[in-house]
Amino acid sequence: MEEKIRLGGMALANGVLVHGPHAWACAVRLPNGELKVEADIKRFRAADVTNPFVRGPVRLLEAFALLPIVRRRVPEARLPFERPVVLAALAASTVAVRVVRESPRLGVAARELLTAALSFAPAATALRNSSLAAYHGAEHVSIGSYEHGEQRDKEHERCGSHLLAPLLATAAVGNALAARAPEHLRGGARATAFLGAMAASTEIFAWMVRNPDHPVSRALAKPGHELQHRFATSEPSPEQLEVAEAALAACLELENGASDSH
Repeated sequence: MEEKIRLGGMALANGVLVHGPHAWACAVRLPNGELKVEADIKRFRAADVTNPFVRGPVRLLEAFALLPIVRRRVPEARLPFERPVVLAALAASTVAVRVVRESPRLGVAARELLTAALSFAPAATALRNSSLAAYHGAEHVSIGSYEHGEQRDKEHERCGSHLLAPLLATAAVGNALAARAPEHLRGGARATAFLGAMAASTEIFAWMVRNPDHPVSRALAKPGHELQHRFATSEPSPEQLEVAEAALAACLELENGASDSH
């Protein structure tokens, strides 16, 4: 059986971004109905990093480094976090986190768990867009169908939503430990805690993917699956699926070319 290339993706408000170990492709639906596709080889590749202590943060860095490149190549792309309501949610989340952290009524564990949850508010706000949820579903259908060799539904077992439970837990633990640091070192301690939480949650997520039937894996995946099923995805239209399939095909073409050259 042909080995499938491990792919990731991001839903846009008007299209889909698909990326693999070596390449990326973005497809968007323009206002006039035309389909625009751009693709290229990655300059910075997290797949080359194997150290378990840094590969989680490096993958996050790769995703953020890719966005300005996509924006330049596809200026029509409507990124999820560009909407004013999402920027407002980000500002409100920042204020709420500060208020919670300074609250004397909450214990350390409760305070840090709540601040970790509040940090997801901007992402949750971004997903409250019907076209974004539909393109998120289209992304999952196209990538899942390719990986499994059969038609799949709008939920995907490797969706970033499955990081929710591991990241909340590890961030809460990390921030609780950082809160014990001397005040003048607390900012650096929290930054270190964030990187540690990213590294730990990424490794936990990888274990979940390898062991999907383990009771702990199912319990950790449950919140993310429910988020996908009820909130973050919706059934895509044939036109939205066409966009996702175009991004997938363009990414795979470059990935196969990159594999042949090695």
